[in-house]
Amino acid sequence: MGDMANNSVAYSGVKNSLKEANHDGDFGITLAELRALMELRSTDALRKIQESYGDVYGICTKLKTSPNEGLSGNPADLERREAVFGKNFIPPKKPKTFLQLVWEALQDVTLIILEIAAIVSLGLSFYQPPEGDNALCGEVSVGEEEGEGETGWIEGAAILLSVVCVVLVTAFNDWSKEKQFRGLQSRIEQEQKFTVIRGGQVIQIPVADITVGDIAQVKYGDLLPADGILIQGNDLKIDESSLTGESDHVKKSLDKDPLLLSGTHVMEGSGRMVVTAVGVNSQTGIIFTLLGAGGEEEEKKDEKK
Repeated sequence: MGDMANNSVAYSGVKNSLKEANHDGDFGITLAELRALMELRSTDALRKIQESYGDVYGICTKLKTSPNEGLSGNPADLERREAVFGKNFIPPKKPKTFLQLVWEALQDVTLIILEIAAIVSLGLSFYQPPEGDNALCGEVSVGEEEGEGETGWIEGAAILLSVVCVVLVTAFNDWSKEKQFRGLQSRIEQEQKFTVIRGGQVIQIPVADITVGDIAQVKYGDLLPADGILIQGNDLKIDESSLTGESDHVKKSLDKDPLLLSGTHVMEGSGRMVVTAVGVNSQTGIIFTLLGAGGEEEEKKDEKK
């Protein structure tokens, strides 16, 4: 009974904060605090939540969202959240230029050997021996050497031309494949949707529209698109091998390990979570940024700072 009373008090506080959200753009928790919280694991994360926020409902209150009704769906509120906490989008790694692909194609060992052979062949074809040596030879042999000298460059030039053709074809194929892959990836990202609660309604929205404070429903088979903290779970087990390398499924619960990480798969059960980090600020986004993706956006942020 005491827990229910505490939850009702938390819900009322959340509703009051939702009313104030339209007038106050500041949240009770910062982006840096959320990132630091999501980097913790299991008992450390649970202890941090209890010490700093009381429980997950305290985090919902600071994020001005309702655990039951979710965000209001007000466009101004959503824009403000995206401005403060970022958008759920990880900029892809800068594509390689055609010249970079050409340079990579030139690194092939076989092509390097052919290039050296072509250069040596061209050098020998233009080399003229001293006249003293030619004087010892007959007129017929001198004529033959002159004929060979005039056409000897053709062999080296043919090798170089073959190398150029192979390099250009290889670079063009790599460039076209990369372009097709990026187009397919962009189309998949636009079509992928996730279930959230907004204004008390269970709806599906594009993954890119998910923002911090959203109440997301997770179920078996889902690929989590953002980091979050579990609000309610039913035998929820997550495959975190993509992030931690741990092959065993991790059981998530409110009293042991409530953190849910983006890029992980729901293997069993279902539940609800409050989104706490999206895009480059999520655990998957941080890893992609370290690998080179989203570098341009981080550089722009650093320049603004």
